[in-house]
Amino acid sequence: MRGRIILREGDISAERVDAIVNAANSQLVLGAGVAGAIRERGGPTIQQECDALGPIEVGDAALTGAGALAAKFVIHAAGMPPGGQADAASVRSSLRRSLELARERGCRTIAVPAIGAGIGGLSPQRCAEILIDEARAHLRGETTLEEIRFVLFGEPTYRIFESVNDAVAVREQMERLKKR
Repeated sequence: MRGRIILREGDISAERVDAIVNAANSQLVLGAGVAGAIRERGGPTIQQECDALGPIEVGDAALTGAGALAAKFVIHAAGMPPGGQADAASVRSSLRRSLELARERGCRTIAVPAIGAGIGGLSPQRCAEILIDEARAHLRGETTLEEIRFVLFGEPTYRIFESVNDAVAVREQMERLKKR
């Protein structure tokens, strides 16, 4: 794995990174939660760009400018339909596509929320397992990303992601030791 995974508790819309991932719906309407924070801090141009791009398929992602945010881009990961629920496949696919878009734009840093948790209905534990697995897989391949930063709202979600990430790191270390 070439890059690194960082975990942070906080407001993703305030992150200074190349790209911020928005936990989006397939209509690309910036509603509540992460999308609402991005809309409030980033201004109306982000929604205007979304309107020109959407709708997209559930499991896909779209890239816009970042308006007044500190980031260069917002990548909208469509993990669910409007008013619907996210599932493991849509969350995995939307993050995979988001990371591909970041690579295509030459991004070195990206901030990712708990896509599909919260309003999406996916448990934080399952969300963490999927997102961390997908991030690690991406960093093992060809990429421009040096850092995938999970920015999580609230300590409970942060602690779940921390536990999952630690368990994966221990498992990988044990596998390396067995090969010696």
